[in-house]
Amino acid sequence: MSTFKANARVYPLPPNPVAVICLDGCADEYLSTAIARGKMPRLASMARDGWRGMVRGALPSFTNVNNSSIVTGVPPRVHGICGNFFLNPETGEEVMMNGPEFRRCGTLLTAAADAGRKVAFITAKEKLRTVLGDGVVERGGIVFSSEKVDEAKKETHGIENAMEIIGKPRPEIYSGDASIYVLEAGAALAEQGVADFLYLSTTDFMQHKFGPEAPEILDFHAKIDAAIGRLLDAGCTVALTADHGMNAKNDAAGDPKVIFVESLLREKFGNALRVICPITDPYVVHHGALGSLVMVHLDDPALSSAVADFLFSQKGITEVLTREQAVDKLELAPDRIGDLVVLSGRDVVVGKSPEHHDLSVLKGGLRSHGGRYEEMVPLVISKPLTPDLKRVAEGDPRNFDVFFFACSV
Repeated sequence: MSTFKANARVYPLPPNPVAVICLDGCADEYLSTAIARGKMPRLASMARDGWRGMVRGALPSFTNVNNSSIVTGVPPRVHGICGNFFLNPETGEEVMMNGPEFRRCGTLLTAAADAGRKVAFITAKEKLRTVLGDGVVERGGIVFSSEKVDEAKKETHGIENAMEIIGKPRPEIYSGDASIYVLEAGAALAEQGVADFLYLSTTDFMQHKFGPEAPEILDFHAKIDAAIGRLLDAGCTVALTADHGMNAKNDAAGDPKVIFVESLLREKFGNALRVICPITDPYVVHHGALGSLVMVHLDDPALSSAVADFLFSQKGITEVLTREQAVDKLELAPDRIGDLVVLSGRDVVVGKSPEHHDLSVLKGGLRSHGGRYEEMVPLVISKPLTPDLKRVAEGDPRNFDVFFFACSV
């Protein structure tokens, strides 16, 4: 087959291998700084000989939301993953969306496998494997996480003895090695001819911990660049984007700038409301479950206007959208969000209440994401754009166009 179709979009199938990288938490300044310091020569060559620009991610600018968009090619309104957690309207329970049953459409990974490609989906976090990896192994592909690579089995992950093939033991998830392992694993599979259609998704532990100029992050990007070089040398068309950016969320003293929305609202309006922090996931060391977007659920929808006006008057709150506005402006699924969607400023995070967030895990201040200020992310393609793709790039390109770019150059 020369093409395959996923979610109403037709993708070309190039004869050479394709490797798409989601560098979790990679704001463009990380790449610019690393390239300027000489740490990423292979990526610099990609940008020079191919194309580099900025694209818009999906909101909320969280990992599950954007990885879901990247592997489906559609916004959250279609695939239904609008955060890591949501309030189930039928049961009133907070639910973690950690399985494929929460996704409302298929992935282009399974579509490419059906078209005859040897698909590999490697992620740092196990949570993404479970949410997005369904159906790939059944079609002869490979799916595993660096977090649990030692548990990979042929029947469940499509590969046996993954650590031996890659040549490294399982890395610690709270480390840069967890991300480097993903790219090195993809490179090994491409070099061995085991996979020719790869999606490689890292973790943002390093970006949560370090700014773009820190020596630790520069060394991290040097290792990322070496793995990118291996993919290029294996003949892959390589496309790199991010799920979201990253910003410091601290005051002048270095302490996190937090607005506890549920506490604030209950003091003003009573207890007949609930705030959901959709950034919440098992990796609390990254961000303490504090991001720049929360959902407000009201027992009495008639309070919506008053609550919205009150929140919008608070310093640090930049947007308060009704459910209908969020569906329209943020492309979210109406039954997976709150009565109000609240976004905060570049250096501010929003949470529930002090007792719901353990700030002690945040060593050296807080860097996080989730709002408008982490929405724009880089896209780097190893080949020049065609005239048609240039027109797409000059409009409103999205990070979830990345497979279309990679397959079409």
